[in-house]
Amino acid sequence: MKTYNWGIIGPGRIARKFAQDLKLLPNARLHAVASNSAERAAEFAAEFGATHAYSRYQDIGNCPDLDVVYVATPHILHCENTLLCLENGIPVLCEKPFAMNTEQARRMVSAAHKNRVFLMEALWTLFIPGVRHAFDLVDQGEIGDLHTIKSDFGFHTTFDPNSRLFNKALGGGSLLDIGIYPALLALALFGKPADEHISANATFGPSDVDESCVFTFQYPGKRLALSHSTVAANTPIEAMLYGTKGTIHLHRRWHHATKLTVSKYEDKEEIKREVDMPYEGWGYHFEAAHVMQCLENQLLESPVAPHELTLDLVETLDTIRAKVGLEY
Repeated sequence: MKTYNWGIIGPGRIARKFAQDLKLLPNARLHAVASNSAERAAEFAAEFGATHAYSRYQDIGNCPDLDVVYVATPHILHCENTLLCLENGIPVLCEKPFAMNTEQARRMVSAAHKNRVFLMEALWTLFIPGVRHAFDLVDQGEIGDLHTIKSDFGFHTTFDPNSRLFNKALGGGSLLDIGIYPALLALALFGKPADEHISANATFGPSDVDESCVFTFQYPGKRLALSHSTVAANTPIEAMLYGTKGTIHLHRRWHHATKLTVSKYEDKEEIKREVDMPYEGWGYHFEAAHVMQCLENQLLESPVAPHELTLDLVETLDTIRAKVGLEY
């Protein structure tokens, strides 16, 4: 079994969880880390046993024996960091949101095609066992025809102008940070909605990024997706999949769910069963394992999180932003 040498650009909070999860995979090791701080790079590399530590993002492009890079920098740097790797022939797993807008996303995908290098958005939710099981149940007709999706993601945090979350220059706001999860769920199950069938509203904070955003997608066949993201309140962080024969409840936190409740409508009663699907670690190792399998099979994109889905997601977020007046 080949051991894949991973690099990380941007050793922040998510990168730390990702590095911890890499240790759960026998064929993965952290090989290199790049930061805009020599001290942070060295500390992260020492903690996780990486051989190489770089004080400039671009230097990782020349790292020897590097197989794949996880880009975990702030949103606005994803395009730049990803293009750097792709142009050096290095496969990339890029944290969500993939890019700040559709134009950037298309440049990234085009570069992957041009250089024939693997590229995937880190849509880890699509690889969580509980979420995969819910999708399988829908595909198998367990709850009949799916007609409504309802999901939320919200947490309360105090406004801090120095925080990335509220910094417009860094792509702050609830939509790109956490609203992307409800949007992804809708696209994964129903596909990309037409622009004219997207409704959205938002409230804005002192730094002119969205504190709360609600959006609705309408699809043919009387299908709806209802979504909410906010950094102004603690919400259930649950998802409900409503079908003609029953319901699937993805419990908190649904985007990396470890518990489902499946309800079936039977003779005017609901018959419920709970499904527990715990896992070790944070859940990022599932997407990392998938990336390595794709590389092993010499694929240029993931069959689970293909480029088309990423582009559809970015375009949908662009449409929502246009409708609420959120500009970067």
